[in-house]
Amino acid sequence: MAKAVYIHIPFCTQICHYCDFNKVFLSGQPVDDYLAALKKEMEMTLVETPTEHVETVFIGGGTPTAINERHLERLLETIHQVLPLNGVIEFTIEANPGDLNEDKIRLLKDAGVNRLSLGVQTFDNELLKKIGRNHRDKDVYETVEIAKKIGFDNLSIDLMYRLPGQTMEHIRYALSELAKLDVSHASIYSLIIEPKTVFYNLMRKGKLLLPSEDTEADMYHYILEEMAIHGFEQYEISNFSKPGFESRHNLFYWNNDSYYGFGAGAHSYLNGNRSSNIGPVNHYIQALKEHRLPIKESIRVTKREQMEEEMFLGLRKTAGVSVHTFFQKYGVDPRNRYQEQVHNLTEQGLLEVTNGYIRLTKRGLFLGNEVFQSFIGV
Repeated sequence: MAKAVYIHIPFCTQICHYCDFNKVFLSGQPVDDYLAALKKEMEMTLVETPTEHVETVFIGGGTPTAINERHLERLLETIHQVLPLNGVIEFTIEANPGDLNEDKIRLLKDAGVNRLSLGVQTFDNELLKKIGRNHRDKDVYETVEIAKKIGFDNLSIDLMYRLPGQTMEHIRYALSELAKLDVSHASIYSLIIEPKTVFYNLMRKGKLLLPSEDTEADMYHYILEEMAIHGFEQYEISNFSKPGFESRHNLFYWNNDSYYGFGAGAHSYLNGNRSSNIGPVNHYIQALKEHRLPIKESIRVTKREQMEEEMFLGLRKTAGVSVHTFFQKYGVDPRNRYQEQVHNLTEQGLLEVTNGYIRLTKRGLFLGNEVFQSFIGV
Protein backbone atom coordinates (compact mmCIF):
# COMPACT_ATOMS: atom_id res chain seq x y z
CA MET A 1 0.00 0.00 0.00
CA ALA A 2 1.53 3.28 -1.16
CA LYS A 3 1.87 6.05 1.40
CA ALA A 4 3.74 8.65 -0.68
CA VAL A 5 2.24 10.94 -3.32
CA TYR A 6 4.03 12.98 -5.97
CA ILE A 7 2.02 15.60 -7.88
CA HIS A 8 3.50 17.18 -11.01
CA ILE A 9 2.77 20.76 -12.05
CA PRO A 10 4.57 21.22 -15.39
CA PHE A 11 4.29 25.00 -15.73
CA CYS A 12 7.29 27.36 -15.58
CA THR A 13 7.85 31.06 -16.08
CA GLN A 14 11.31 30.25 -17.48
CA ILE A 15 13.10 27.13 -18.72
CA CYS A 16 16.41 26.50 -16.95
CA HIS A 17 19.29 25.54 -19.21
CA TYR A 18 19.97 22.25 -17.38
CA CYS A 19 16.39 21.03 -16.83
CA ASP A 20 15.04 17.93 -18.59
CA PHE A 21 11.88 17.52 -16.49
CA ASN A 22 8.49 17.59 -18.19
CA LYS A 23 7.67 21.31 -18.34
CA VAL A 24 6.13 24.04 -20.51
CA PHE A 25 5.99 27.83 -20.40
CA LEU A 26 3.05 28.90 -18.24
CA SER A 27 1.79 31.62 -20.57
CA GLY A 28 -1.30 30.50 -22.54
CA GLN A 29 -1.54 27.09 -20.90
CA PRO A 30 -4.94 25.52 -19.96
CA VAL A 31 -4.24 25.51 -16.23
CA ASP A 32 -7.90 25.11 -15.19
CA ASP A 33 -8.33 22.11 -17.49
CA TYR A 34 -5.08 20.64 -16.22
CA LEU A 35 -6.17 20.92 -12.58
CA ALA A 36 -9.53 19.31 -13.43
CA ALA A 37 -7.72 16.45 -15.17
CA LEU A 38 -5.33 16.06 -12.25
CA LYS A 39 -8.24 15.71 -9.84
CA LYS A 40 -9.86 13.11 -12.05
CA GLU A 41 -6.64 11.11 -12.34
CA MET A 42 -6.22 11.09 -8.58
CA GLU A 43 -9.81 9.95 -8.04
CA MET A 44 -9.65 7.21 -10.67
CA THR A 45 -6.30 5.91 -9.44
CA LEU A 46 -7.40 5.74 -5.81
CA VAL A 47 -10.44 3.70 -6.85
CA GLU A 48 -8.17 1.24 -8.69
CA THR A 49 -5.34 1.29 -6.13
CA PRO A 50 -6.66 2.55 -2.78
CA THR A 51 -4.66 3.46 0.29
CA GLU A 52 -5.81 3.97 3.86
CA HIS A 53 -3.62 6.98 4.51
CA VAL A 54 -0.88 9.09 2.98
CA GLU A 55 2.27 10.00 4.90
CA THR A 56 3.99 12.33 2.44
CA VAL A 57 2.85 14.65 -0.34
CA PHE A 58 5.35 16.30 -2.67
CA ILE A 59 4.25 18.86 -5.26
CA GLY A 60 6.98 19.28 -7.85
CA GLY A 61 7.47 20.44 -11.40
CA GLY A 62 8.01 22.46 -13.41
CA THR A 63 7.42 25.20 -10.89
CA PRO A 64 4.26 24.64 -8.82
CA THR A 65 4.40 28.14 -7.36
CA ALA A 66 4.45 29.72 -10.84
CA ILE A 67 0.66 29.32 -11.04
CA ASN A 68 -1.48 32.11 -9.59
CA GLU A 69 -3.07 32.07 -6.15
CA ARG A 70 -6.50 31.03 -7.42
CA HIS A 71 -5.05 28.01 -9.20
CA LEU A 72 -2.79 27.19 -6.29
CA GLU A 73 -5.77 27.29 -3.90
CA ARG A 74 -7.73 25.01 -6.23
CA LEU A 75 -4.85 22.53 -6.35
CA LEU A 76 -4.57 22.45 -2.57
CA GLU A 77 -8.33 21.99 -2.19
CA THR A 78 -8.20 19.04 -4.58
CA ILE A 79 -5.45 17.40 -2.53
CA HIS A 80 -7.52 17.73 0.64
CA GLN A 81 -10.71 16.50 -1.05
CA VAL A 82 -9.21 13.43 -2.71
CA LEU A 83 -6.29 12.19 -0.63
CA PRO A 84 -6.60 10.55 2.81
CA LEU A 85 -4.38 13.03 4.63
CA ASN A 86 -5.23 11.94 8.18
CA GLY A 87 -1.74 10.49 8.63
CA VAL A 88 0.29 13.01 6.61
CA ILE A 89 3.66 13.79 8.20
CA GLU A 90 5.38 15.80 5.48
CA PHE A 91 3.72 18.03 2.88
CA THR A 92 6.29 19.62 0.54
CA ILE A 93 6.03 22.03 -2.35
CA GLU A 94 8.88 23.08 -4.65
CA ALA A 95 9.21 26.79 -5.21
CA ASN A 96 11.35 29.32 -7.01
CA PRO A 97 12.28 32.15 -4.64
CA GLY A 98 11.09 34.78 -7.11
CA ASP A 99 7.60 33.25 -7.41
CA LEU A 100 6.62 33.40 -3.75
CA ASN A 101 5.05 36.36 -1.98
CA GLU A 102 3.62 36.60 1.52
CA ASP A 103 0.05 35.81 0.38
CA LYS A 104 1.13 32.64 -1.43
CA ILE A 105 3.22 31.46 1.50
CA ARG A 106 0.29 32.03 3.91
CA LEU A 107 -1.99 30.13 1.54
CA LEU A 108 0.41 27.18 1.56
CA LYS A 109 0.75 27.26 5.35
CA ASP A 110 -3.02 27.42 5.89
CA ALA A 111 -3.48 24.43 3.55
CA GLY A 112 -1.18 22.23 5.64
CA VAL A 113 2.01 22.50 3.61
CA ASN A 114 4.78 22.15 6.21
CA ARG A 115 7.92 22.02 4.05
CA LEU A 116 9.21 24.39 1.36
CA SER A 117 11.90 23.29 -1.09
CA LEU A 118 13.51 26.33 -2.70
CA GLY A 119 15.37 26.04 -6.00
CA VAL A 120 18.25 28.40 -5.25
CA GLN A 121 21.08 26.61 -7.19
CA THR A 122 23.65 29.36 -6.54
CA PHE A 123 23.92 32.70 -4.71
CA ASP A 124 25.95 34.28 -7.52
CA ASN A 125 23.75 36.46 -9.74
CA GLU A 126 25.97 36.09 -12.81
CA LEU A 127 25.84 32.31 -12.51
CA LEU A 128 22.06 32.46 -12.06
CA LYS A 129 21.78 34.29 -15.39
CA LYS A 130 24.15 31.82 -17.02
CA ILE A 131 22.02 28.80 -16.05
CA GLY A 132 18.71 30.43 -17.04
CA ARG A 133 17.26 31.27 -13.63
CA ASN A 134 15.14 34.41 -13.26
CA HIS A 135 15.44 34.95 -9.49
CA ARG A 136 18.33 36.78 -7.81
CA ASP A 137 20.06 36.28 -4.47
CA LYS A 138 17.93 38.93 -2.72
CA ASP A 139 14.80 36.89 -3.55
CA VAL A 140 16.21 33.96 -1.59
CA TYR A 141 16.84 35.98 1.56
CA GLU A 142 13.42 37.65 1.36
CA THR A 143 11.56 34.37 0.77
CA VAL A 144 13.27 32.58 3.66
CA GLU A 145 12.61 35.51 5.99
CA ILE A 146 8.90 35.64 5.13
CA ALA A 147 8.51 31.84 5.36
CA LYS A 148 10.06 31.78 8.82
CA LYS A 149 7.87 34.68 9.95
CA ILE A 150 4.77 32.80 8.82
CA GLY A 151 5.86 29.70 10.73
CA PHE A 152 7.75 27.41 8.35
CA ASP A 153 10.53 25.66 10.28
CA ASN A 154 11.23 23.01 7.63
CA LEU A 155 12.96 24.78 4.75
CA SER A 156 15.13 23.07 2.15
CA ILE A 157 17.55 24.73 -0.27
CA ASP A 158 18.68 23.22 -3.58
CA LEU A 159 22.21 24.08 -4.69
CA MET A 160 24.29 22.92 -7.67
CA TYR A 161 27.98 22.50 -8.38
CA ARG A 162 30.00 21.85 -11.56
CA LEU A 163 28.15 24.70 -13.25
CA PRO A 164 29.73 26.47 -16.27
CA GLY A 165 32.33 28.93 -15.03
CA GLN A 166 31.84 27.93 -11.39
CA THR A 167 34.91 27.98 -9.15
CA MET A 168 35.75 26.82 -5.65
CA GLU A 169 35.23 30.40 -4.52
CA HIS A 170 31.62 30.20 -5.73
CA ILE A 171 31.13 27.02 -3.68
CA ARG A 172 32.68 28.53 -0.56
CA TYR A 173 30.43 31.57 -0.86
CA ALA A 174 27.30 29.47 -1.49
CA LEU A 175 27.85 27.34 1.60
CA SER A 176 28.61 30.36 3.79
CA GLU A 177 25.34 31.97 2.65
CA LEU A 178 23.47 28.71 3.19
CA ALA A 179 24.77 28.58 6.77
CA LYS A 180 23.55 32.15 7.40
CA LEU A 181 20.03 31.27 6.29
CA ASP A 182 19.78 28.67 9.06
CA VAL A 183 17.57 26.24 7.14
CA SER A 184 16.96 22.62 8.10
CA HIS A 185 17.82 20.81 4.85
CA ALA A 186 19.92 21.16 1.71
CA SER A 187 20.14 19.18 -1.51
CA ILE A 188 23.42 19.80 -3.34
CA TYR A 189 23.65 18.26 -6.80
CA SER A 190 26.38 17.98 -9.38
CA LEU A 191 25.30 19.23 -12.79
CA ILE A 192 24.39 16.39 -15.16
CA ILE A 193 24.07 17.28 -18.82
CA GLU A 194 20.83 15.77 -20.09
CA PRO A 195 19.66 15.49 -23.73
CA LYS A 196 17.13 18.03 -25.00
CA THR A 197 18.45 20.80 -22.76
CA VAL A 198 20.13 24.10 -23.64
CA PHE A 199 23.35 22.93 -22.00
CA TYR A 200 23.34 19.70 -24.01
CA ASN A 201 23.11 21.66 -27.26
CA LEU A 202 25.91 23.98 -26.14
CA MET A 203 28.08 21.01 -25.18
CA ARG A 204 27.61 19.42 -28.60
CA LYS A 205 28.79 22.67 -30.18
CA GLY A 206 31.83 22.79 -27.88
CA LYS A 207 30.55 25.96 -26.21
CA LEU A 208 30.00 24.67 -22.67
CA LEU A 209 33.01 25.11 -20.41
CA LEU A 210 32.63 23.03 -17.26
CA PRO A 211 34.94 22.55 -14.27
CA SER A 212 37.31 19.59 -14.62
CA GLU A 213 36.59 16.22 -12.97
CA ASP A 214 39.31 16.97 -10.40
CA THR A 215 37.69 20.31 -9.58
CA GLU A 216 34.31 18.62 -9.32
CA ALA A 217 35.76 16.11 -6.85
CA ASP A 218 37.35 18.94 -4.86
CA MET A 219 34.01 20.73 -4.75
CA TYR A 220 32.22 17.64 -3.44
CA HIS A 221 34.91 16.99 -0.85
CA TYR A 222 34.63 20.58 0.38
CA ILE A 223 30.83 20.31 0.50
CA LEU A 224 31.01 17.17 2.66
CA GLU A 225 33.41 18.78 5.13
CA GLU A 226 31.69 22.16 5.28
CA MET A 227 28.17 20.81 5.69
CA ALA A 228 29.31 18.74 8.68
CA ILE A 229 30.90 21.82 10.23
CA HIS A 230 27.57 23.66 9.90
CA GLY A 231 25.67 20.90 11.71
CA PHE A 232 24.20 19.08 8.72
CA GLU A 233 24.20 15.28 8.60
CA GLN A 234 24.67 13.68 5.21
CA TYR A 235 22.01 11.00 4.84
CA GLU A 236 22.17 10.52 1.06
CA ILE A 237 24.82 11.19 -1.60
CA SER A 238 23.46 14.68 -2.36
CA ASN A 239 21.28 15.41 0.67
CA PHE A 240 22.03 16.92 4.05
CA SER A 241 19.78 17.74 6.99
CA LYS A 242 19.71 18.97 10.53
CA PRO A 243 18.80 16.06 12.85
CA GLY A 244 15.20 14.96 12.27
CA PHE A 245 14.68 16.95 9.07
CA GLU A 246 15.50 14.31 6.45
CA SER A 247 13.16 14.34 3.43
CA ARG A 248 10.70 11.60 4.34
CA HIS A 249 9.22 11.67 0.85
CA ASN A 250 12.53 11.05 -0.91
CA LEU A 251 13.31 8.27 1.55
CA PHE A 252 10.33 6.39 0.10
CA TYR A 253 12.16 6.44 -3.26
CA TRP A 254 15.53 5.43 -1.84
CA ASN A 255 13.93 2.68 0.26
CA ASN A 256 12.37 1.34 -2.95
CA ASP A 257 8.86 1.68 -1.52
CA SER A 258 5.64 2.23 -3.47
CA TYR A 259 4.40 5.71 -4.39
CA TYR A 260 1.74 7.42 -6.46
CA GLY A 261 2.67 9.85 -9.23
CA PHE A 262 -0.04 12.18 -10.56
CA GLY A 263 0.17 14.66 -13.42
CA ALA A 264 1.63 14.94 -16.91
CA GLY A 265 4.85 12.93 -17.18
CA ALA A 266 4.69 11.70 -13.57
CA HIS A 267 5.95 8.25 -12.58
CA SER A 268 4.37 5.75 -10.18
CA TYR A 269 5.48 2.52 -8.51
CA LEU A 270 2.39 0.58 -7.45
CA ASN A 271 1.84 -3.14 -6.85
CA GLY A 272 5.16 -4.03 -8.44
CA ASN A 273 4.52 -1.98 -11.60
CA ARG A 274 6.47 1.10 -12.65
CA SER A 275 4.42 3.37 -14.88
CA SER A 276 4.84 6.75 -16.54
CA ASN A 277 2.15 9.19 -17.60
CA ILE A 278 1.62 10.91 -20.92
CA GLY A 279 3.90 13.95 -21.04
CA PRO A 280 2.30 16.57 -23.33
CA VAL A 281 -0.18 18.61 -21.28
CA ASN A 282 -3.01 18.62 -23.85
CA HIS A 283 -2.73 14.88 -24.47
CA TYR A 284 -2.78 14.26 -20.73
CA ILE A 285 -5.94 16.39 -20.36
CA GLN A 286 -7.62 14.70 -23.34
CA ALA A 287 -7.07 11.20 -21.93
CA LEU A 288 -8.88 12.12 -18.73
CA LYS A 289 -11.69 13.88 -20.61
CA GLU A 290 -12.19 10.48 -22.26
CA HIS A 291 -12.25 8.83 -18.80
CA ARG A 292 -8.93 7.07 -19.42
CA LEU A 293 -6.02 6.96 -17.01
CA PRO A 294 -3.17 8.84 -18.76
CA ILE A 295 -0.65 5.99 -18.55
CA LYS A 296 1.89 6.00 -21.35
CA GLU A 297 3.83 2.91 -20.27
CA SER A 298 3.60 0.35 -17.48
CA ILE A 299 6.27 -2.26 -16.78
CA ARG A 300 6.10 -5.16 -14.36
CA VAL A 301 9.25 -5.16 -12.23
CA THR A 302 10.63 -8.66 -11.76
CA LYS A 303 11.95 -9.85 -8.42
CA ARG A 304 15.49 -9.70 -9.80
CA GLU A 305 14.97 -6.09 -10.90
CA GLN A 306 13.41 -5.19 -7.55
CA MET A 307 16.49 -6.53 -5.76
CA GLU A 308 18.79 -4.58 -8.08
CA GLU A 309 16.84 -1.40 -7.38
CA GLU A 310 16.91 -2.11 -3.66
CA MET A 311 20.70 -2.16 -3.87
CA PHE A 312 21.47 0.85 -6.05
CA LEU A 313 18.77 3.04 -4.51
CA GLY A 314 19.57 1.96 -0.96
CA LEU A 315 23.28 2.52 -1.40
CA ARG A 316 22.56 6.19 -2.14
CA LYS A 317 21.75 6.52 1.57
CA THR A 318 24.70 6.88 3.92
CA ALA A 319 23.00 4.31 6.18
CA GLY A 320 23.17 1.88 3.27
CA VAL A 321 21.13 -1.25 2.59
CA SER A 322 19.73 -3.09 5.60
CA VAL A 323 20.45 -6.82 5.33
CA HIS A 324 17.43 -7.55 7.56
CA THR A 325 15.02 -5.44 5.49
CA PHE A 326 16.33 -6.90 2.24
CA PHE A 327 15.78 -10.44 3.58
CA GLN A 328 12.26 -9.57 4.76
CA LYS A 329 11.35 -8.24 1.31
CA TYR A 330 12.96 -10.85 -0.91
CA GLY A 331 13.75 -13.89 1.25
CA VAL A 332 17.47 -13.78 0.49
CA ASP A 333 20.54 -12.28 2.16
CA PRO A 334 22.05 -9.61 -0.14
CA ARG A 335 25.52 -10.58 1.03
CA ASN A 336 24.90 -14.00 -0.54
CA ARG A 337 22.87 -12.84 -3.54
CA TYR A 338 25.60 -10.34 -4.49
CA GLN A 339 28.53 -12.13 -2.90
CA GLU A 340 30.97 -11.48 -5.75
CA GLN A 341 30.02 -7.83 -6.17
CA VAL A 342 30.14 -7.07 -2.45
CA HIS A 343 33.48 -8.84 -2.08
CA ASN A 344 35.10 -7.07 -5.05
CA LEU A 345 33.80 -3.62 -4.09
CA THR A 346 34.86 -4.14 -0.49
CA GLU A 347 38.34 -5.13 -1.66
CA GLN A 348 38.46 -1.92 -3.71
CA GLY A 349 37.55 0.12 -0.64
CA LEU A 350 34.22 1.27 -2.10
CA LEU A 351 31.86 -0.72 0.14
CA GLU A 352 31.81 -1.81 3.75
CA VAL A 353 29.61 -4.33 5.54
CA THR A 354 29.06 -3.40 9.18
CA ASN A 355 26.32 -3.82 11.80
CA GLY A 356 23.92 -5.46 9.38
CA TYR A 357 24.26 -2.83 6.65
CA ILE A 358 26.01 -2.67 3.28
CA ARG A 359 27.08 0.92 2.66
CA LEU A 360 29.37 3.09 0.59
CA THR A 361 32.69 4.09 2.11
CA LYS A 362 33.87 7.68 1.98
CA ARG A 363 35.77 6.80 -1.19
CA GLY A 364 32.68 5.04 -2.53
CA LEU A 365 30.67 8.26 -2.25
CA PHE A 366 32.86 9.77 -4.96
CA LEU A 367 32.46 6.73 -7.22
CA GLY A 368 28.84 5.90 -6.50
CA ASN A 369 27.77 5.39 -10.12
CA GLU A 370 30.48 2.78 -10.65
CA VAL A 371 29.27 0.93 -7.55
CA PHE A 372 25.61 1.06 -8.60
CA GLN A 373 26.41 -0.31 -12.06
CA SER A 374 27.90 -3.42 -10.44
CA PHE A 375 24.45 -4.55 -9.28
CA ILE A 376 22.61 -4.10 -12.58
CA GLY A 377 21.95 -7.12 -14.78
CA VAL A 378 23.39 -9.60 -12.27
